[in-house]
Amino acid sequence: MSAANARKKLSLAPMRKWKPPKEWLRITAIDAHTGGEPFRVITGGFPDLSGDTILARRRWVKERHDRLRTALMWEPRGHADMYGCIVTPPVTPGADIGILFMHNEGYSTMCGHGIIAITKVVLETGLFPMKAPETTLRIDSPAGRITARALVAKGRVTSVRFQNVPSFVLAQDEIVEVPGIGKVRCDIAFGGAFYAYVDAQDVGVRCIPADFRPLIEKGMAIKRAVMAGRPVPHPFEEELSFLYGTIFIGPPVNEGSHSRNVCIFAEGEVDRSPTGTGVSGRLAIHCARGDIGIDERMVVESIIGSRFSGRVVETTTFGKYPAVIPEIEGTAHITGRQEFLVDPADPFRDGFLLR
Repeated sequence: MSAANARKKLSLAPMRKWKPPKEWLRITAIDAHTGGEPFRVITGGFPDLSGDTILARRRWVKERHDRLRTALMWEPRGHADMYGCIVTPPVTPGADIGILFMHNEGYSTMCGHGIIAITKVVLETGLFPMKAPETTLRIDSPAGRITARALVAKGRVTSVRFQNVPSFVLAQDEIVEVPGIGKVRCDIAFGGAFYAYVDAQDVGVRCIPADFRPLIEKGMAIKRAVMAGRPVPHPFEEELSFLYGTIFIGPPVNEGSHSRNVCIFAEGEVDRSPTGTGVSGRLAIHCARGDIGIDERMVVESIIGSRFSGRVVETTTFGKYPAVIPEIEGTAHITGRQEFLVDPADPFRDGFLLR
């Protein structure tokens, strides 16, 4: 038989039928993205979480199973900008699921792109019944209850909008001294997580892919300077009292958008989406300044041009702060179904990061 004929007859069936050794850990997942930002939903193989609240479960997994986070988010199974979640039973009356978000640094308190993606995934995979024209999910997050509404057509989720937790402004026009940059003006707002909002042109960066590296470097420098210079107190939860990232604001590239967001969060991750919690914080800022009112829609682009739209549903108070209830809308897509294997003899089984 010639080499050419041998190649034609090559069957890959044995590779498809291969099964890993029983002592290897097997974790399954469904991968998706929202506006380009990845979202890995763990579907099996992860230990059950203990705790009566989502924050308690967040503490529990951090203390006992953080090596699984790094194995799933870091290289070689992930990358420096990977993002994912663990789905849990709900903890509040009337909720459908609970959720824990994870990334390269740890476990975030809320994630807008994650809410959009998990709604898409749990409905299209049949975890919950999907009804046209709209299906509602109530999700317990570490920051509080989120209500997501999926628009459904022809058996598919075409978009998701969610009402976020109360969002508020902590500080306006604050000046922070940033090593290597100088004095930087920022607003600090909460939209499920705290961000420092900075006009990109004030620090000499553009909200475009070509400035990817300086955005990371300056974003992290600003984040660290704010954290070193002041407390960032949540009104009720100490575990939510930290600055998650820096959001640079720039002009839109595409017609019909209000502006562009680039969020640098966790340990230098760059959000490919416009950042749902970040847009929520911006709605609080713009409402406080009188730039927008109830039901006025604002469309915000990401670094790659994907869009979220947002509006203020109502005003409220949150502790001592005037606040808004924001609604954010975007679209997610499923990209893969995965089975990850952890060989106990692998020296890099817990993952590693290169940036």
